[in-house]
Amino acid sequence: MIKGIGHTAYFVRDMERSLSFYCDVLGLEKAFELHNEQDEPWIVYLKISERQFIELFYHGKDGTLQPENAAGYHHLCLEVEDIHQIADHLNKKGWPLDVEPTKGVDHNYQCWATDPDGNRIEFMQLMPDSPHLKGK
Repeated sequence: MIKGIGHTAYFVRDMERSLSFYCDVLGLEKAFELHNEQDEPWIVYLKISERQFIELFYHGKDGTLQPENAAGYHHLCLEVEDIHQIADHLNKKGWPLDVEPTKGVDHNYQCWATDPDGNRIEFMQLMPDSPHLKGK
């Protein structure tokens, strides 16, 4: 049902400084970037290995209100074989979904839940036209 960790996501205060650290210091490569509906930079994906990424959100660009200097953990993404199977499984176990299965701007299917401590978890089914598979 769960294939692996797709990505971990973080808010960053200074994207250029963060990219310098993750790329220049740690040696990761920038895989691709997503823009929001206003065509503004929104998320930068850094490739760790095939199908595994670190997702960096420009401060405050996730559609939620964040404290002035918020930075740090945003969510964990688990890659799944079938988005409807995991949604049905969670429902059968009595665990509510925060977001029902839907197609995201990255062309992948996703649904969302929270763990007992309120940490957000994205479940994602990669689709053939996904930038995660193309790496750009």
